Amino acid sequence: MVLAIVLIFRRVPPVNATSVALIFLLAILYVSAFWGLRVSIFMSLLATLSFNHYFLPALGALTIANPQNWVALAAFLVTAITASRLSEQARRRARDANRRRQELERLYAFTQQMLVAGSVVELLNVIPRHIVESFEVQDAALYLSSRDSVYRWGRDFRELDVDQLKAIMARGEPVVDAERHVCYVPVRMGVRPVGSLGLSGAVLGRETLEALGTLIAIAVERVSAIEALGKAEAARQEERLRSALLDSVTHELRTPLTAIKASVTSLLTQPELTDAQRRELFSVINEESDHLNHLIEEAIEMARLDAGEIELDIAPHPIREVIEAAIEESKNALANHSVEVRLPEGLPLVPMDPVRIREVLTQLLDNAVKYSPPGTPIVISAEVSGRFLVTSVADRGAGIDSFEQALIFDKFYRGREHRYRVQGTGMGLAICKAIVEAHGGSMGVTSQVGSGSVFHFSLPLSQERARGL
Repeated sequence: MVLAIVLIFRRVPPVNATSVALIFLLAILYVSAFWGLRVSIFMSLLATLSFNHYFLPALGALTIANPQNWVALAAFLVTAITASRLSEQARRRARDANRRRQELERLYAFTQQMLVAGSVVELLNVIPRHIVESFEVQDAALYLSSRDSVYRWGRDFRELDVDQLKAIMARGEPVVDAERHVCYVPVRMGVRPVGSLGLSGAVLGRETLEALGTLIAIAVERVSAIEALGKAEAARQEERLRSALLDSVTHELRTPLTAIKASVTSLLTQPELTDAQRRELFSVINEESDHLNHLIEEAIEMARLDAGEIELDIAPHPIREVIEAAIEESKNALANHSVEVRLPEGLPLVPMDPVRIREVLTQLLDNAVKYSPPGTPIVISAEVSGRFLVTSVADRGAGIDSFEQALIFDKFYRGREHRYRVQGTGMGLAICKAIVEAHGGSMGVTSQVGSGSVFHFSLPLSQERARGL
């Protein structure tokens, strides 16, 4: 570049020395920006000698005729070197800023990866791998004092010694060995060290290392808290289920037993009872025995459904026949309600076990009767939706609030408002859901407090019919 500048300005019409000096300065700044301080200082010395030899009197010699030009030459050299140093500093700062930006991006990506872990063990196993992938280091090792274990990822762990990891945790200060490309940092939760992290194959900045240690501690603490919360929620659900079961058993089983016991006691202790009174007591014993037997059958059926021990006799059947059979079976319960069936023409046959689906519809009709005022209508409808046939039972009852809609299909759960006013064990809807899911369908409810409820279940259509939709 110095040679090119000299040749150009030697061949063009005469120019003043100031213009040449400025061109040399621009070239030096350009070189210092791309090749660093050493190259730019060498170019500054070379440009000074060339400027003296070719552009300052006496021309063609390394001497200066006018003593004042010594000041100009010295100022040129000092300016060139100073500009080179400033340019080098700016380049270094830009490089450091770019490196910090890349490390921040990697920290962000690392944080995002840690958020998907669902357990502490899973998180501890993936943290070293994420560090190796995100920060392009060769090896990573994580030590946690609470588990007294080291979790590693990489190709060669000889540089990351377990004793050194424990020592770094005890010291509580990062250690960076630039010659061996190894660095260690304590993993701290606040000011309390809980472990340490070792990296080999690259040297990260101190701020990045400390941020890594803090992020790892926070992630481990977060997942531990989530696990503890999950266990607490599971315990709460178990306690709720136990309470519901106890409530169901004490209320629903005790009621028929109490009636049977009272009737038998009356028969044994009151021989003066008339034949009509005796028949009435025997009728109570018979009805309550049937009720008790029904409760036991529900519990047994729920257990068999949970265990997958019930085989379904699935074949194509029209849903209309199953609906009519369910209405006929529930005609005594429906005595105070009108039933409206809305079925469009041309409904396809549905692969199902008609006995089991009739059981589902009978239970839904029984629920509609229990929770609807006498005289209100019940609407049964069916329609094709995609590859499913959706059947619905709508009532005009009190409705179900949004909180209970998520629990209504759980075993033994019963509505808070009707728990003691309506008989039942809370297993009916759970049995219905299990039967529908065994057919490959799903069950749900749409309800609004004060406006009634619509229970619906979907059954998959045959493959031939599904392709034709």
